Amino acid sequence: MRSSPRPVPWRRRALAASGALLLGASLMTATAAAAGDDPREGLGGGLYDAEIAASGVELLESLPIPAGFVINSDLAFTGDKAVVGSFSGFQVFDISDPAAPVLETAFVCPGGQGDVSIHGDLMFMSVEASNGRIDCGTQGTSGSVDPDRFRGVRIFDISDLSNPVQLPGVQTCRGSHTHTIVTDPDDAENVYIYNSGTSGVRSPLELEGCENAALTTDPVTEGNPTQWRIDVIQVPLAAPETAAIVSQPRIFTDVETGAYNGLQNTLPGTELHPSGSFYGPTPNTNTCHDVTAFPEIGLLAGACQGNGILVDISDPVNPVRIDAVADPNFSYWHSATFSNDGSKVIFTDEWGGGTGARCLAEHEPSWGANALFDIVDGELEFASYYKLPAAQTTAENCVAHNGSIIPVPGRDVMVQAWYQGGVSIFDFTDTANPVEIAYLDRGPINPNQLALGGYWSTYWYNGNVLGSEIARGFDSLALAETGMMSANEIAAAGEIELDVFNAQTQAMLVHAPSFAVAGSYVDQAERSGDLDAKQLEQVRKHLAEAAALEADGSSSKAVAAQLDNAVKKSGASSDSAVVQAILALKATLS
Repeated sequence: MRSSPRPVPWRRRALAASGALLLGASLMTATAAAAGDDPREGLGGGLYDAEIAASGVELLESLPIPAGFVINSDLAFTGDKAVVGSFSGFQVFDISDPAAPVLETAFVCPGGQGDVSIHGDLMFMSVEASNGRIDCGTQGTSGSVDPDRFRGVRIFDISDLSNPVQLPGVQTCRGSHTHTIVTDPDDAENVYIYNSGTSGVRSPLELEGCENAALTTDPVTEGNPTQWRIDVIQVPLAAPETAAIVSQPRIFTDVETGAYNGLQNTLPGTELHPSGSFYGPTPNTNTCHDVTAFPEIGLLAGACQGNGILVDISDPVNPVRIDAVADPNFSYWHSATFSNDGSKVIFTDEWGGGTGARCLAEHEPSWGANALFDIVDGELEFASYYKLPAAQTTAENCVAHNGSIIPVPGRDVMVQAWYQGGVSIFDFTDTANPVEIAYLDRGPINPNQLALGGYWSTYWYNGNVLGSEIARGFDSLALAETGMMSANEIAAAGEIELDVFNAQTQAMLVHAPSFAVAGSYVDQAERSGDLDAKQLEQVRKHLAEAAALEADGSSSKAVAAQLDNAVKKSGASSDSAVVQAILALKATLS
């Protein structure tokens, strides 16, 4: 890693705010950026007939973008439905049979990338582009002031998803590029929306209270500029049509000077990225791109253009920054994902803004990658980088993008979209040594020139990976058994079923004891060498006999005896994961 080409705030320990930690060169670890014999390299291209290379992932079905729609974006899920946002509106797919998803609804409502999230019978949609209209019309708007313009967070009643009903939404000064649902464990009557607007500030003649300020490296301490804050929207569940902004916290403020612009303030065209070109996008922390909330532990991880931040959200209306980090290799802190237990955070860098070819063989593995952090005593401690390990071509836009946790017992596993780099699934149980364990990649959309496409998002949901492909449509994928992911681990992950899923609102996914969970820990003990061949044979034999007895309705005493034998024959200590999983299963079946 090269030293920072610009001033980087130092770390300041204070409850109200902190500066930023500069990652040190000695800490850099990463997966190699190129693997010369990787089957993903050299794939034939095409929009719908590109060659595919896959390991540990199977493409079940791919449905094209409906007529009249362009550029798919983010995903949310409710029940057996997947909702795909887009620049044209949103689509609803029935995924009750993951191998044969069916398009049910295509709702036209332009206004930018259209990220969606769901809570109960409500759906929220981000609107940032100036063509967004209050009535969802396609005729657009005109001029700098238009009473029909909508920029902010739309709210829909989706109690009947086949007939969504738009409710009054919430207008914001910079629109809504992305948003995040934040719940309060002590407040069942409201949900909160943390809104991130990244575009220009609206005229106060169009929306009262908007105040534009020039980006600057000088401290900003006066006025009430729209920049350097986020919007907190309160949504009363009994009356969602009354949703409104209730606070606009300045979570980037320098606690010592009071400057609103207390973190990174790199200006466009002023400083060079380590690649030798100017930063693009520019790491200027005047808003967040994506924030991910983990209400259960009272924390939020924010990817805020120039910084990764950690925020206390125990009071959702008044979030407080508790730590911040910076990295000269990162051009644009884009999104964040916690580990399942909330002890780790992965931040992504959207170097090139998602439209550039940023996975070339000559690109360093710390550029356009993930940065992995452990959370230690409320502080972010850098561990390593992870980047897609297969080089892509100049015809493929590729960089780290959206993904989610796959709930494999005993492991930290993430599935992630890399635009035209495809899907990469990696294990980050050891944050210092992340390892790819599965992938799927297509050849370029157009081998002769760069064309926008690839996976915007790939998320695990109720046993499958679902993907929003920017140009090609909606994909359903399945995990496949490999030496790095066993059939038991896949089955155990699939045993967790959710009623709703929004990637930017996380919760701990807890496995109920089962034969698949116990088998997962046995498989992991084989992989790590903790059990020898004889022990493995005996443990699996007795687990299989217990499962057969349980399926036949035999007495719990007989099942328990086989599980006791499995524990005894394992030779493992009483506190080992294998023994604990088998004993938990025994307790459940007794």
